[in-house]
Amino acid sequence: MADGAASKVSKQGDLLQGTLELLILKAISLDPMHGYGILLRIQQLSKDRLQIQQGSLYPALYRLETRGLIRAEWGESESRRKAKYYQLTAAGRRQLKVETEVWNRLSAGVGGVLNALSEEV
Repeated sequence: MADGAASKVSKQGDLLQGTLELLILKAISLDPMHGYGILLRIQQLSKDRLQIQQGSLYPALYRLETRGLIRAEWGESESRRKAKYYQLTAAGRRQLKVETEVWNRLSAGVGGVLNALSEEV
């Protein structure tokens, strides 16, 4: 049973890695924020079911910025520290819409399979 639990955690991490950029785009779409704020927002929106590691977040932010989906400006955080604030670009808003539609179709398909009853087959 312990092996199953370890496998479950590993698979959740793989799934999260594949959707991290989508989660970041969504969090930033709600309000421009600094990196740590993005971590907290995702955690809050997921009701503490998702925990993003800083070691995964910052490379993803760099990739999104390089692709022109987000832009960053320096500002001051709530604790009066210098922080980079991220916001969506027009391309980022379009990408968020497309990826959200793809994710919703995929999750509906997976849900349909997982919720199927033997008498439906």
